[in-house]
Amino acid sequence: MPTTVPPVEAAVVVHRLRKTYGGRDVVDGLDLHASAGAVTAVLGPNGAGKTTTVECCEGLRSPDGGSVRVLGLDPVADAVALRPRVGVMLQDGGLPTGVRALEMLRHVASMYAAPRDVGELAERLGLHAFARTTVRRLSGGQRQRLALAAAVVGRPEVVFLDEPSAGMDPQSRHAVWELVRELRADGVAVVLTTHLMDEAEDLADRVHVVDHGRVIASGSVPELLAADADGPAPTVRLDATDDLDVATLTADLTAALPGTTWQVTRTDPGTYQVSGPTSPAAVAAVAAGLAAQDVLVRRLGVGRRTLEDVFLDLTGRHLR
Repeated sequence: MPTTVPPVEAAVVVHRLRKTYGGRDVVDGLDLHASAGAVTAVLGPNGAGKTTTVECCEGLRSPDGGSVRVLGLDPVADAVALRPRVGVMLQDGGLPTGVRALEMLRHVASMYAAPRDVGELAERLGLHAFARTTVRRLSGGQRQRLALAAAVVGRPEVVFLDEPSAGMDPQSRHAVWELVRELRADGVAVVLTTHLMDEAEDLADRVHVVDHGRVIASGSVPELLAADADGPAPTVRLDATDDLDVATLTADLTAALPGTTWQVTRTDPGTYQVSGPTSPAAVAAVAAGLAAQDVLVRRLGVGRRTLEDVFLDLTGRHLR
């Protein structure tokens, strides 16, 4: 896709980034940017190159080509200058396993000139419940909360969050989301990688979709969800106990509502997506078409196009 010019206030700028492993380009001329006071989501299938890209931004890997600038500095060459200004939350936590949770957070806070109040942050993320437990004995979700606290306790200007709510229960996940929104309101540039499309859809101001080492789509969530981007917006999703005759249902819907355009696709075994106009008559026509085929429906939902729909359209539905 065409290279977009980053805004003046961009806190992270990646330009024509290349990274090669074993003679293979994992990142192949990638461009993206992230602005201050915004949440930027970097999405992609496993192996798409997004983690390598973020690791280059964090200074954990050196690019083989192109450039990366964080707050105007090189993450590798200027690591010492950037370290107090950037927070990093790795997916595996990257935490010392033998230390107690709150003791570790206090130690990290002591490295900064003006850290957040440790007690307040621990309360926000529910760390007191396992404050005296060693890191190795924490559950996956507890480690994630502790890693997030360590990433933000120094009041960073840029924070990289890799799968921040992975393994968390709904209560913990919403606490994390609220903290991310607070960081954005404070002017922090938040760069988020996640496989949870609802997380990206709820939090992100801008989304970069990465595949095969390049950004293949960028924009705000509403821009990516625009109905005319890839056809009409899905109105009905259903799980059926029997195979559905897609061609017959499409013809029945067109006949029932002349002048309308329909697309019926099978997304997974037993799961179908019906795209067309949104109206009570349209939903009734879908129900009548299913009844005509004597298809039993386990679950039927009416809704708009989602970020997951866009992601799957862009990157495909095959396993990798």
